[in-house]
Formats: sequence, C-alpha cells, structure tokens
Amino acid sequence: MEKNKKWRYIDAHAHINIADFDADRDAVLLRASEAGVYIIDVGVDLSTSEKAIALAKKNDGIKAVVGVHPTEIPLNEKDRLVLGEKLRAIAKESEVIAIGECGLDYFHNDDEINKLAQRELFEMQIDIAHDLNKPLMLHIRNGKGRNQNANEEALEILSIRKPKAGGNAHFFSGTLEEAKRYIELGFTLSFTGVITFARNYDEIIKNIPLDKILSETDCPFVAPLPYRGKRNEPAYVVAVVKWLADIKEIPEETVRGAIMKNASRLFKI
Repeated sequence: MEKNKKWRYIDAHAHINIADFDADRDAVLLRASEAGVYIIDVGVDLSTSEKAIALAKKNDGIKAVVGVHPTEIPLNEKDRLVLGEKLRAIAKESEVIAIGECGLDYFHNDDEINKLAQRELFEMQIDIAHDLNKPLMLHIRNGKGRNQNANEEALEILSIRKPKAGGNAHFFSGTLEEAKRYIELGFTLSFTGVITFARNYDEIIKNIPLDKILSETDCPFVAPLPYRGKRNEPAYVVAVVKWLADIKEIPEETVRGAIMKNASRLFKI
C-alpha cells in the first residue's frame, strides 16, 4: 500500500459488503478511489465475511477482515464450533488481513447466557488470529449497568491469550487508561466521524501516541461533519483525518502519513 502513491488515506473499518450499498456500491468505490482511500472491508458474520473477500478479489485497494460480531453469535455451542471451523477456513485466503470484527458487546445484550457465548466466540477468534499470525479487529462496547465493562473483560482475555499479531480496537470508546492498556498489548485504536461532533474523545486522542492511531468510517454509520445525517462512505474518512489533526494540533499531512504507516505496519499491506 505504501509503495502505491495513489493511496493517501485509509478507512480501517468499513462495511461496504452490506445491503446499504447494494444499489450503488460501484459508485461508492469509485469515489473512494478518486479520493485515494484504501478500504478495509469488515465482516460481521460468515456471509458478509465471504462478501468482503469477494470484493477484495475483484477490486484494487480493498482488503478483507473476516469474523463474527458479538451480536451475531449462535447461542448453541455446537453451532459456534461449526462456525469457528468455517471462519478458520476462509481466514486463510490471501485477501484476508485480520480477524473480526469480534469481541464483546454488552450494550445490546447483557444476559449471562449471551455473555458467556460472546466470550467463548471471542476467544475462538483470538485463537484463529494467533494461529494464522493475523491481527484482530475488535468490537468492544460497554453495557449500561453496573458490572458491564466490556473493555475491562476484553483486556483481561487478551492479556491471558496474548495474540501475537496484536490488532486494532475499532470505534474505541473506552477510557484513557484502557486505551493505554490496549496499546501495551500491541493494539492500535481507530476513531470514526463521531470525533467531529462529540468532544468526549478529545482527551484520549491528545494523550495517545500518533503511531497508535488509525482512521475509520464504520460506514454506513456515523457520518462525520459536514456529512452528518447522510449515509457514511469510505471517501468521508478524509474528514476524520482532518479532525484528528486538529485535535492533536499536528499538521494534517503529518497525521495522514503516520496513519498510513500505522495501517501498513499492523495489517502488513
């Protein structure tokens, strides 16, 4: 990626593989290409993971991440094991650069049976990433009540299992202390368009090293200013990079170049 001067930005977490883009996917990809945006297309289940691989095979400037989102898990243990084997098989494709998005989500479901299934599938995907020497793409979201700190539990699991290729904490929304702990475990943190209209991310962005930051859209969700209210897309990641630079009070070109190097180093692209 670094050797091709066409790619000036990276959307480290996009979902162009889902139905929201079925009507105009080619036009969205063309706008991203014209803006110099390299895309990491992320699966949330087996079907979207396979679609990400297909898009990566067909298009220049796209790589795939395959995995199962914590809200998409089967509660039956046998089904989880079968899913894990299927995921391991497709994860060996050369277009696949990471495993995910996987992790813990206690915001949407926090009953104990579901939480146990989430943890088991998360650990399974950590093991796949470790065995294949590919980084993880984490989805970690805290719950709304007491004892619902998904970041704390994820950090404990990662500290025990020690995935050798590290990974990225996508749409990071934890504390500064948690951010530092992810970094100590070899993870980068990626930020979305939310930083353009919400100020509760500023302290974290200001106080973590530039070489641990990635830019993302999480499209079609959370479009940045000045596109808020519209469907998000990879080309809009340029606005995220501008805001990261503004928050850190560093020249935009410095931030843009650092993010490209960070992504190339982590994902080996």
